[in-house]
Amino acid sequence: MNGIDKITARIQEDAGAEISALMREAEEKAAAVRSEYEETARAESARAAEKAEADAALLLERAEGAARMEAKSMVLSAKQACIDQAFEAAMKKLLSLPEEEYVDLLARLAVRSASTGREEILLNSRDREAVGAKVVARANQILAQGVAPDLPEELKASRAGQIIEKVVTGASALLQGTAMLSLARETRPIAGGLVLRDGNVEVNCAFETLLRLLREEMAAQVAGVLFD
Repeated sequence: MNGIDKITARIQEDAGAEISALMREAEEKAAAVRSEYEETARAESARAAEKAEADAALLLERAEGAARMEAKSMVLSAKQACIDQAFEAAMKKLLSLPEEEYVDLLARLAVRSASTGREEILLNSRDREAVGAKVVARANQILAQGVAPDLPEELKASRAGQIIEKVVTGASALLQGTAMLSLARETRPIAGGLVLRDGNVEVNCAFETLLRLLREEMAAQVAGVLFD
């Protein structure tokens, strides 16, 4: 091998070594870059997974919250419906009382609400026609009995005592200005019950009004009975 060949071989050898070194360096850099990207990808993947998990948990929490609110709303609606039914049943019960009990109830409502004993009793058209006179008579009887003196029990038991009691009751009522409730000519568009009128002053004892007031006072208590 002459000198040129040796030089050429040496150049080729050096070039090969340099190329090998460059390739190793490139491969190392590529491996480092690949490792860095892989690490970044894993970190991004982990962050994405955590975010997805957090988003899913938030959505689940919101869904559960909405479900709880919906459930509470449904329960409240059910309670409200049951309370409505309870008071509707009470109204039907009042309106379906036997005549004697119904008359006595209206009479006692009038007596309880009367302040002078001279009020007019206003009923709906049906009740005025059917039981108006009986209600007024019964109410005046109760008012009169409230001011009449008591007779001895042995006298009350006799027929004569009963006659005397009626006379004494009526006389006492007249003397004290009571037992003068009257039936008004007008009627009122109410389901049942009555309205008392004394001049321009009225007392509303309609069943629907009384039940509404009672409901406002007892709604929580009724719900407790139904659902506790």
